[in-house]
Amino acid sequence: MERVRLGKSELEVSPIAFGTWQLSGDWGKFDKDEAIGAIRFARERGVNFFDTAQAYGFGESERLLGEALSDGPRDEVVIATKGGLRMDEEKGLLRDASPGWLRQGVESSLRALGVDHIDLYQVHWPDSDTPFEETAAALKDFVDEGKVRHVGVSNFDPAQMDEFSGSLTVETLQPPYSLLNREIEDEILPYCGREDIGVLAYGPLAHGLLTGAMNTDTTFDEDDWRRVSPSLTGETFHRNLEVVERLERFADSRGWRLSQLAIAWALHHPAVQVTIVGSRRRRHIEESLGALELSLSDEDMREVDGLLAGAVTIVEATPETITELMGLA
Repeated sequence: MERVRLGKSELEVSPIAFGTWQLSGDWGKFDKDEAIGAIRFARERGVNFFDTAQAYGFGESERLLGEALSDGPRDEVVIATKGGLRMDEEKGLLRDASPGWLRQGVESSLRALGVDHIDLYQVHWPDSDTPFEETAAALKDFVDEGKVRHVGVSNFDPAQMDEFSGSLTVETLQPPYSLLNREIEDEILPYCGREDIGVLAYGPLAHGLLTGAMNTDTTFDEDDWRRVSPSLTGETFHRNLEVVERLERFADSRGWRLSQLAIAWALHHPAVQVTIVGSRRRRHIEESLGALELSLSDEDMREVDGLLAGAVTIVEATPETITELMGLA
């Protein structure tokens, strides 16, 4: 599989990264063996980039990923994880990028993954209670110790990245980006392009909405956060289903799957190097990788823009909304 350079990190990675939030328990039950098989299949098909986070089940996702990748050479894969979220019994999921918690997080992630270093460590969410210079100093220590190779951020805006880079260079950004959430196009993607910050976009399939598998009768497990997401219930959901139907007809007319169109569309932006796609099954991985064979023309892009009329921007989950939606506090 072709590799791309992930911004100034200069990491050479597959343009599709295997995401693992869906293997944390936050998306309902799943078959562990099937999930491990899916990860190994992705690696066999050329995916060398795997993204996880401490907060994805607080070790559950990282342990599963570590187990799945343990049967192959460590230097053939690029492992990214995230830290800076903490679960409080009374307050729920909190942002905490303080040096002490990050130290615990890095050590915990190394143990869970079963590795001696993390290729890319990302601050999961900006933490307004911790000065960026304190977070940056802690991350620099991890780099100096050889526990972390590269540093990035997730869900930061340009001003926050600029301030953070005053203490430690931001090498990558992980933002949400999909046909149904284009908010980063105005300021964030141009900033990343100018600063050569590698972009690995999450949510290109809008949490399953852009797979074409959902309809007005779709329901989710009780322990699936999407069950109470305002973007996947009510009027917003119904309006976006109409848009999805139009997009699916467009994809079908060209012999593509809707998910392939969604992934290829996100990768079409010149500032986006990687899209993160999660899956629990081999067949979905095969389908997603087919997106790399699509070539979208300027006319295709204009037509897709027209089909998005009436779409409602989906609301991405934050630590605060996850806490509220899942009744964690």
